[in-house]
Amino acid sequence: MLHRSMTAVIALAPLLGAAVPAAMAAQASDASVRINQIQVIGSHNSYHAGLLPGIGKLLAEKNPEVFRELDYSHPSLEVQLDHGVRQIELDIYADSKGGLYAHPFGPKMVADAGLPADPAPYSHGEMLQPGFKVMHVQDIDYVSNCQPFVACLRVVRQWSQSHPGHAPIFILVETEQDVPDDKLPWTRPEAFTPQVFDSLDAEIRSVFSWDELITPDQVRGSYATLNEAILQHGWPTLREARGKVIFLMDQKPVGPVYLQGHAGLRGRVLFTNSDPGAPDAAFVEQNESSAEQIDTLVRQGYLVRTRSDADTVEARTNDTRRRDEVMQSGAQVISSDYPPGEPSRWTKYSVVFPGDVVVRCNPVNAPAGCVDSELEGHR
Repeated sequence: MLHRSMTAVIALAPLLGAAVPAAMAAQASDASVRINQIQVIGSHNSYHAGLLPGIGKLLAEKNPEVFRELDYSHPSLEVQLDHGVRQIELDIYADSKGGLYAHPFGPKMVADAGLPADPAPYSHGEMLQPGFKVMHVQDIDYVSNCQPFVACLRVVRQWSQSHPGHAPIFILVETEQDVPDDKLPWTRPEAFTPQVFDSLDAEIRSVFSWDELITPDQVRGSYATLNEAILQHGWPTLREARGKVIFLMDQKPVGPVYLQGHAGLRGRVLFTNSDPGAPDAAFVEQNESSAEQIDTLVRQGYLVRTRSDADTVEARTNDTRRRDEVMQSGAQVISSDYPPGEPSRWTKYSVVFPGDVVVRCNPVNAPAGCVDSELEGHR
């Protein structure tokens, strides 16, 4: 049903000799388009500020393959959002007591190799305080464009408040707790337990208020399970989601831990990366799946995140096959190391929607009448 104000404008339009204002058309889209019926571009490892020079040179000499995979970086989160990114990814390490990652062994490796010392990336004691830390690989690839986790969230919230009415921002959280191998004296990460996940939810809620979030409880509503809600009722409309953020969990193995004491994600903040049909299933990651597999999940009502490129491979050769495939697959969130405003320095490979729009109508399930420019316009 149209709002009274919109109905009035439509009735007066012939008398005024003018078309219905674009703002009113956007209101119609807001009411009819759900957030699983749009498509946005995200940045992979959005925090990644790049390798420090000494560590980068050492890796290039000792392990060029790993260096090639890590040889990318992103500007600040606010710059990415300004460029049109609407999904960011933050890799987090638990640090309940503080100081666990304050003394990485990377600088010692650089010194032992006779290379100039790298500058210290943090000068305000960020790594000494308790709380989740943001980085890619402990000890060697630990420089982030925001630190700690809550500081990253504050950047997003500040940008959101400065841009009221923006399309929802998806925040993918990857929980790190592994040691890469047994060849180096890696810092051993703290395990993610139900209690650690309680702290994670608390940190998120310390930055974002209830009405700035879209949570599993809100989406479930009166349905018995989250899965039932998204399959039978659907996701919130764009109108309900504007100006808000949605937290998604990356790894599947930690999902059951996050669910402990919170059956069906009751009381939780993040949507788990679950199996279709499970009680908590609403979001699924399909980073390497075919377009056909993604298409099927999208048509069923699931929110899907996929990747268009990885490890700088496509960016070095301008291989656009995967990018073009996933753009048509219906995946709502397409993640890239080369999102809008960040073309590859080797080939200018990038992931940008036609027409340079920030958000576009989903090519698989958008309702009739959906118009790209009414969702959030152009960059």
